[in-house]
Amino acid sequence: MFENLQALPEDPILGLMAAFRADTATTKIDLGVGVYKDEHGKTPVLRAVRAAEQAVLADQQTKTYVGPAGNEQFNALIAELVLGSKHPALTGGRVRAVQAPGGCGALRLGAELLTVGGARPTVHVSDPTWANHVPLLSGAGLKLERYPYFEHRTGTVKFDAMLERLSSLPAGDVVLLHGCCHNPTGADLSIAQWRKIADVLLQRRLVPYVDIAYQGLGEGIDEDAEGARLIAATVPEALIAVSCSKNFGLYRERVGALMVLTESSTQTTATASHLRKIARGIWSMPPDHGAAIVARILSDAKLNQDWRNEVDAMRNRMLSLRSALSTALAKTCSAEMASVIEKQRGMFSTIPVTPEAADTLRQQHHIYMTRDGRINIAGVSMAAIDYIAKAIGSVA
Repeated sequence: MFENLQALPEDPILGLMAAFRADTATTKIDLGVGVYKDEHGKTPVLRAVRAAEQAVLADQQTKTYVGPAGNEQFNALIAELVLGSKHPALTGGRVRAVQAPGGCGALRLGAELLTVGGARPTVHVSDPTWANHVPLLSGAGLKLERYPYFEHRTGTVKFDAMLERLSSLPAGDVVLLHGCCHNPTGADLSIAQWRKIADVLLQRRLVPYVDIAYQGLGEGIDEDAEGARLIAATVPEALIAVSCSKNFGLYRERVGALMVLTESSTQTTATASHLRKIARGIWSMPPDHGAAIVARILSDAKLNQDWRNEVDAMRNRMLSLRSALSTALAKTCSAEMASVIEKQRGMFSTIPVTPEAADTLRQQHHIYMTRDGRINIAGVSMAAIDYIAKAIGSVA
């Protein structure tokens, strides 16, 4: 049965991680993998997470199943975190959240929901988008197309071209939008641009699918959710995929949720039943440990504030790294290159280097980044900034 299977090419990012680990150079820098790192190159367990985990374990009386929808306290609290507790879609009973194994699980759950009843809407994703969006969505049988998004030379959003494309799409199509901290570019939409997009989505009867994986790491916890909140206040139907990997540091615990907005509370109840059925047929129930930790943090005033302070610290550190790297690149490259780093937000930036230049950085300078020029700002240390800037300057 399996004798005809051929080995597939390695995932580019996972392959980059393997190459970095195998590199024996004394000076090597990993700017590829998408995790937050401190100044010492470590990805720490947040203090609020550690305290919440200890409390969860101390109180835990059973390991029994929690059901296909997952941890219901987590579901309610994560919806409030994203939309705000007083959002009209929440108070009107038009939103239901279902826990999923990470943001990936949430994205796939939403994709499967879009096919219920035989529907096969086309999903439009940004060019570029996170690489894993493609297999997660197309694996459910959905057709993907791309809309213009990023101007590589200037590091900005091609907003006019984006809006023009969205304005031409047929009713019922789905538009995947990065809620904040666009991956891989770091180029985000302004709130004024979000308003224009929301109007087009409403007028064209398009279904927004917002992926919010970095809430708090761009401009702030509430600020980063403004786009999703505006969308949910404007359109009758929407999907929102949420990940707790980055902002809670719970990468391996696989904590996420799919939120679905419908036109009425009656439709919400019906849709939730389909979500539970889909989840039951894929993973039966999501893992509870990480979700219980998040629920404990969000339901405890002190832990919640401690967590928010830690998220603020991570974000401010990345902003400081951006500023320092921008200053260094201004000396070794062009002002344009420096400007790209300075104005983008979140963990990632895509810098204007060729695939061949990225190869040279890896081979000659032991700096690892994806061939499209994406770098993880959170993978930079202050001590390495001058080295990185000089290396990029030598190939740019």
